[in-house]
Amino acid sequence: MRIFNLKHVSPMEGIGGFVDQWRQPTPYRWQILGLSVALTFTMIVLLVPKTERAPPAQPDIIWINTFAPNRSEKEIIASNIANQKRKDAEAALQRQKEEVRKNFYRNLARASGFDPDELAREFGQPTATPAAKPAAAAPAQAAPSPAKSTATPTK
Repeated sequence: MRIFNLKHVSPMEGIGGFVDQWRQPTPYRWQILGLSVALTFTMIVLLVPKTERAPPAQPDIIWINTFAPNRSEKEIIASNIANQKRKDAEAALQRQKEEVRKNFYRNLARASGFDPDELAREFGQPTATPAAKPAAAAPAQAAPSPAKSTATPTK
């Protein structure tokens, strides 16, 4: 048996009950209404963040002058070239780190009995680098494993 049945709850009945209570002459009706309005207003003021009470103030713009204002065109081009070289060196280092990581995981797959190229084909990754393929083929020809894995992941 349910204690509270939502079938018997109606907004119209609730409004009607409120109107019936309001029409009854009680000595503190207006004081209770004032207190209710004051508490509601106080809760709204306390719970609404200050940032939503008014639009945010306009930010102060601070101009950063890291370059000399009277640089020549040659100086600008030279700094752009130096910056591009720095970015290229960082990108090359990042590619090298990614390749080291990929080779580590390829070697881990080989040590675990999986074929990295097969895993790459199965999961839609680019295949192993050509330099890594002869290394993978040599151990497979020398000593074939008794149980070939189909490289299906287990969950």
